[in-house]
Amino acid sequence: MKDHKTFFDGIIGYLCKFIFKNNVMEKIIINRLDYARIKKCISDARQFKSISDSEVQKLINELESAKIVEPEAIPSNVVTMNSIVKLSFSNNKKQVQFQIVYPDQANFRENKISIFSPIATALIGYKTGNEIEWIVPAGLTKLKIDEIVYQPEAAGDYNL
Repeated sequence: MKDHKTFFDGIIGYLCKFIFKNNVMEKIIINRLDYARIKKCISDARQFKSISDSEVQKLINELESAKIVEPEAIPSNVVTMNSIVKLSFSNNKKQVQFQIVYPDQANFRENKISIFSPIATALIGYKTGNEIEWIVPAGLTKLKIDEIVYQPEAAGDYNL
């Protein structure tokens, strides 16, 4: 039964994340280096059993549906690894800012969240202004990407 639950969690997560612009679903964009590094993190986490199967599946679904481009080709309004992002929650208008990092760099006190967290998985590859519906541990939530304060590619920092 666990396999069915994991499968359905992945499908639900995938189906609940919709970004529309002019009523057309947009494909997320990820740079080639981030893609390879995230896949390596997933492999390591699976080996050490430090991530749940459902979270792995959600992230893999995102990666497999993404348009992969060279780091220099990433638009400056796209959330990438190591980006510092401001976003708001539509249910309470609260705004938060954090940096999306690899698991070994995560530090809640420094507002650095792992790509393995549901919210980081929800944001990676999307653009400023996009609204995202995503299932997080507390239930369905709607987020809006208000601003990308820092994006490594826009700053020419391709090796982070």
